[in-house]
Amino acid sequence: MADYILEMRSITKEFPGVKALDNVNLQVERGEIHALVGENGAGKSTLMNVLSGTYPYGTYTGDIIYNGETCQFHTLRDSEEKGIVIIHQELALIPELSIGENMFLGNERKGRFGINWDKTYHEARIHMDQVGLKDDAHTLIKDIGTGKQQLVEIAKALAKKVKLLILDEPTSSLNEADSKMLLDLLLSFKEQGMTSIIISHKLNEIAYVADKITVLRDGSTIETIDNSTRSVDEDRIIRGMVGRELSDRYPSREHHISDEIGMEVKNWTVHHPVYQEKIVDDNVSFYVRKGEVVGFSGLQGAGRTELAMSIFGHSYGTGITGQVFINGQEVHLHNEKQAIEAGLAYVTEDRKGNGLILPMSIAVNNTMAKISKVCTKGNILDFQKEKQVAEEYKERMRTKTPSVMQDVGNLSGGNQQKVLLSKWMFADPEVLILDEPTRGIDVGAKYEIYGIINRLVAMGKSVIMISSELPEILGMCDRIYVMNEGKMVAEMTAQEASQEKIMAAILKSEKKEESEGVTE
Repeated sequence: MADYILEMRSITKEFPGVKALDNVNLQVERGEIHALVGENGAGKSTLMNVLSGTYPYGTYTGDIIYNGETCQFHTLRDSEEKGIVIIHQELALIPELSIGENMFLGNERKGRFGINWDKTYHEARIHMDQVGLKDDAHTLIKDIGTGKQQLVEIAKALAKKVKLLILDEPTSSLNEADSKMLLDLLLSFKEQGMTSIIISHKLNEIAYVADKITVLRDGSTIETIDNSTRSVDEDRIIRGMVGRELSDRYPSREHHISDEIGMEVKNWTVHHPVYQEKIVDDNVSFYVRKGEVVGFSGLQGAGRTELAMSIFGHSYGTGITGQVFINGQEVHLHNEKQAIEAGLAYVTEDRKGNGLILPMSIAVNNTMAKISKVCTKGNILDFQKEKQVAEEYKERMRTKTPSVMQDVGNLSGGNQQKVLLSKWMFADPEVLILDEPTRGIDVGAKYEIYGIINRLVAMGKSVIMISSELPEILGMCDRIYVMNEGKMVAEMTAQEASQEKIMAAILKSEKKEESEGVTE
């Protein structure tokens, strides 16, 4: 007889105008890694928010049985006291505080006269060792990378004596090496008897780490797949998620690449905004033709996002030098407005923080990049026109929403990404820089985003795609640049490229750096 640490029975949760969960059932055995998969909006995060008490008892119907006990969690603290800890996709860390301070925030180690800092940092070190984090516990969060921040969150969970660890898209911001390290850490926790639930759109990672896989679709439980032998292939999971075969991950397109160069960047150098002696991008040059998708590949910290942001109106960095040409004409883009007017768009990797205004409607977000297009001659906003534009893009992008007047924050990640793309398509740019355009969205929504990219280049637009997913770079791009540590280290056509060649270019550049350092 199965030993279930968790059973969720007939969970139903409604929001205004939508039933997010419809009679969902989930059973998790003690000591297993259980994956929860589904398209954006399928209800995965909602179900885990019900479990954790983020959506308190009384706001949903159904039962939660944990360790054989029916539980009614009213707050996050209620579930944490039982050993259930959830780590959300957006990490809940305070950049200006140290690792140790973050680890025990709200769970302080108290002494006779307030917080016992010696005990705080001693215990922090113990839990950091458990996750393989070698930094000093006094290091500020802002001074460590995203991969290490994810480890801090897990160490923070261990400090709460976690029994059931829930991770929502834990590798969405990590490179392949950091992702593998995190997944192997989960496997080691499993050997120690810990139970984990992981939500992820990266199906290769799910197939690698999960013992069982529960598929949700449109707020309902479709099936639970046994993966104890690690024999389930990704196509099998996709079929359950989208309800159909998805024969090709990347839609085909006819390549009509112009000889005309849409944008060219020459000798671009960017310094760090705080540590101004540090060069983040070093003498970088590249170009993209009209009708071409150019990929930028590289490990985390390669300088790709910083390059894109600095070109887009100097929105990152100091001491910027170099030249930018759009349609053959040199342009001087000292702010975002100048960049937009010159025909450049930047779709940020951080859609919730920098790309969208979550408490505002789809209609408002859709037009904000070029609001003058929905204003009268007297510069008065035409609300009816704004709504009409949003309706048009809703249909074109197949955005799932009951109304364009709905707040963007209420949409799933995939639909938020569609609104973000709509915002920049409405601005009608000549060159689009897409920074991790499919991060944190499901395979079905990815396919739709790829189709949108294909339509843009068919119109003669120039597209730059920054992605940490090598299969995506290889599947979508006509030409690929490889960056490492702020430098352009390789350029190759799609026909020449492979995952091995891209990684070899990175490793070769690192060896060259090391040898030059020894010579000096």
